[in-house]
Amino acid sequence: MTLRVLLIDDNLDRAAAVTAGLEADGCLVMGLVPDHADIVAQVRAARAEVIVCDLDHSSRDAIESMRALHRDEPRPVVMFVDRAEPASIAAAMEAGVAAYVIEGLSPSRVRAVIDVAVARFASHQALRAELADMRSALSERKLVERAKGLLMQTRRMSEDEAFRALRRLAMDQGKRLADVAESVIAMAKVLK
Repeated sequence: MTLRVLLIDDNLDRAAAVTAGLEADGCLVMGLVPDHADIVAQVRAARAEVIVCDLDHSSRDAIESMRALHRDEPRPVVMFVDRAEPASIAAAMEAGVAAYVIEGLSPSRVRAVIDVAVARFASHQALRAELADMRSALSERKLVERAKGLLMQTRRMSEDEAFRALRRLAMDQGKRLADVAESVIAMAKVLK
């Protein structure tokens, strides 16, 4: 699989070796940027799928740039550092870095690390999507429960009757149950 990679490295000799290694492994190096400044725009411009970042050490600015990237243009990020402290590692993982490799970058193993990072990133994105879906479902369920409660209170319906009324209304209007529940709640506020 051909991956489009953006390389962040301020050491041109090291970057040339990594570029050669990536291209030998079938990657397309879409660009080389010397630092992490405005990384979101750089990633968009390069249309990169993966970011490989080689730093002498992970700075707060680099971590914040990765956090902005993860928020605005989520991509697998592989960060190679010469040395690191546990706080830097934790901050990088929290910022969305998929792989954090200490003791520098070896051109011969970059592709393997990228493949692991891409898999980890995909797994993380799937979990984020599942969490978002579950939060949405819970929110919708709360709306339905609240609307049922209003119908039970104002119309003297049982819980089953209130649910059937909401469901029938949703089917008649061709709307989702949560949308009808939201309308019932809004109408109850108007009628107070």
